[in-house]
Amino acid sequence: MPPAADKTFYVTTPIYYVNDAPHIGHAYTTVMGDIITRWHRQRGEDVWYLTGTDEHGLKVLRKAQQEGVTPKEWADPLIQTEWMPLLETIDVANDDFIRTTEQRHLDGARAFWQDLYDRGAVYQGEYSGYYSVGSEEFVDDDDVVDGEGDDEGFKISSLDGSRVEYMTEENYYFKLSDYQEKLLELYESNPDFIRPASARNEVISFVSRGLRDQSMSRSTFDWGIKVPWDEKHVMYVWIEALLNYVTAAGYGSDEEKFERLWPADIHIVGKDIARFHAVIWPAMLMAAGQPVPHQVFAHGWLLVGGQKMSKSKANGIRPDELVDVFGSDAYRYYFARALTFGSDGSISWEDINARYHAELANGFGNLASRVAAMIGSYFGGALPVAGELTDAETKIVRTVESAVADADAAIDAVAPQDALAAIWRIVEDLNGYLTEQAPWKLAKAVPDEGGPDAAAEGGRLATILVTAAEGLRALAVLLNPVMPKATATLWSSLGAEPALGPLADQRIADVATWGALPAGSTITKVPSLFPRIETP
Repeated sequence: MPPAADKTFYVTTPIYYVNDAPHIGHAYTTVMGDIITRWHRQRGEDVWYLTGTDEHGLKVLRKAQQEGVTPKEWADPLIQTEWMPLLETIDVANDDFIRTTEQRHLDGARAFWQDLYDRGAVYQGEYSGYYSVGSEEFVDDDDVVDGEGDDEGFKISSLDGSRVEYMTEENYYFKLSDYQEKLLELYESNPDFIRPASARNEVISFVSRGLRDQSMSRSTFDWGIKVPWDEKHVMYVWIEALLNYVTAAGYGSDEEKFERLWPADIHIVGKDIARFHAVIWPAMLMAAGQPVPHQVFAHGWLLVGGQKMSKSKANGIRPDELVDVFGSDAYRYYFARALTFGSDGSISWEDINARYHAELANGFGNLASRVAAMIGSYFGGALPVAGELTDAETKIVRTVESAVADADAAIDAVAPQDALAAIWRIVEDLNGYLTEQAPWKLAKAVPDEGGPDAAAEGGRLATILVTAAEGLRALAVLLNPVMPKATATLWSSLGAEPALGPLADQRIADVATWGALPAGSTITKVPSLFPRIETP
């Protein structure tokens, strides 16, 4: 549901570890959040989209030590040369980018935990057990197994396959066990708090088995945010990283902004970190007397060759490798269209190439190109006056109406793949409509001199091409959140801005209002939206 008039629609990605350059798994999460927030902007809502980087923890410290630099010296150039450029590469319109080394985050995190300490939610203790540096996670003994293959001789976490180390250190603990029943009540009263159902069931099962108190500090290294009441300790990386969602929203620094943004509407995360976001995070907020987010949505893994993509398996693909060949619009379209958000999904270069040519070049791009070409040839590039609509045109109008409603509902359900499937019905029906109506045959039937002029204003040929142009107008608005570059070109081709205004100002609710493009609009043929690509 849209947020209240005084509440901004607030969406977040996880903050990403900076121990290496981003791969398409990071870009997948970020693009899906971007599509959802762009759609809400297209509705006319006030939107805030946050992403960022997590720069503390033992994993980042060790990576920096390997390179012979400080963690900050390691992170700074990586942010500037890899992480920030990624947003431009995949055309993301985020409103904020937070780094956990920023002062606003340090101040907010310390204020939050001082509040919890003052409330009696924290106590001192000692931790002895296994820790995964790879996932920066404390691992229960029951979840530790002997490694095999490349991991032979090591203990590994059965949760994600990462190697674990046994350690003993003095820690401070958060009383997570106090919140077991409160969390179960949250899941029961708000079935959509954690989605999809597979993630919800896993979280409920985990919490139902019983919760142990959570270590919230580390004392064997110093790369992190110092605990405010005991600076010999730094905050456990997850405990402070989760706070980015509120520190970026103004917690402890901008009360008016925090009131407008919090609670978040959707935290988009990978399924491997769902427990942190759906268990520890809401418990922390409950302890602080703050409202919990409306929803945590856990998407699946990207699979390459049947395996989860990772650098260690040498199947990690850089986003720019794909964008350099297919363009950012096609990149965004593919991941939103080909995969079911919330489930694991297999990707391949061959599938991207096939969809690019079948659906974008031959389907959508060719549709836009030939409609503009015919209006140019038959009406001198000026949109004619349509005549009376027949059942064939009425069918197109109904297709657009149903596609708008279905796509809008799919976005609310965090199902971008279903939204695109609904919108693509317009592409398919328009292509079928033109094939059936064959306007090129009507044009050829016009005699050179005298007789009925099929190309006259209000004639049948005019009606067909105006219908096609109106369908393209609808597609430009509906696809703008997914393919902003191509739709901007299409909007220009339709000559829509002088009469209707900028594409960003068009509203989803008005898309199905037929006849919006005024007669006389200048239709121009532009270079192909999706030119054919010769791939090796």
